[in-house]
Amino acid sequence: MNRALICFWAILGTCLLFLPFPLHAGESPAGITIISIYDNYQSNQNLESAWGFACVIKMPAGTILFDTGGKAEILLANMEKMQIQPESIDKVVISHIHQDHLGGLKGFLERNHSVTVFIPSSFPDAAGEMIRRKGAAFVPVSEGKKISDSVYTTGELPGPPAEQSLVIDTEKGLIVITGCAHPGIVDVIARAQTLTAKSRIYLVMGGFHHPPLSVVQKFRKIGVEKVAPSHCTGDAVRNAFAREYGDNFIASGAGLIIRP
Repeated sequence: MNRALICFWAILGTCLLFLPFPLHAGESPAGITIISIYDNYQSNQNLESAWGFACVIKMPAGTILFDTGGKAEILLANMEKMQIQPESIDKVVISHIHQDHLGGLKGFLERNHSVTVFIPSSFPDAAGEMIRRKGAAFVPVSEGKKISDSVYTTGELPGPPAEQSLVIDTEKGLIVITGCAHPGIVDVIARAQTLTAKSRIYLVMGGFHHPPLSVVQKFRKIGVEKVAPSHCTGDAVRNAFAREYGDNFIASGAGLIIRP
């Protein structure tokens, strides 16, 4: 091999060491990645949309599935398309009893029962019995508490139906993830702030359950930095948030990846 060719390969090898290779969907420099898996809105046209909600939260301490949508086959197919193995999930959190958030759980547990499922304590006994029959553990939740490093459940807030939401404590502020926010999205945010004794809200995402348009200004008053309303929020409210928040509005839907 001549000297010129040797120099070429040496230079090429050095350059390759510093190429900015793209991150896999499950990797994040900040250590957290949120992936919308099930929604009636679409962010990725390769995923199937359907009425309901589910998202996956990947963190160094483990991976959480928040809600399971209405149909296991859609949930699992969308997870596969996003290269998320069901076996990688450590914890499952179900926000409330409605089928479009709970319906995929049974089928998911048939793929991975080595999880702990956190369900509102108001769930009927049959829900816990189903989880146990599938071989998984479950924890009834009534009060707010920490369930993983930097991750909290708000505990049950009154609806109807009673509902829990997730809160993630990050360096940029709190991330609040709701299934439907039947107790009221502003009340859910207030509970998150009280639970963590922190006021800064970086992101609120999920279903906001058709709040009045005045909710947009209430978010501004609270100081919510970014919003990603989806599922049962309603188009009118989503559009109002989009106009008010501009670049800080995230058009959420199945396939969305957020790396705070």
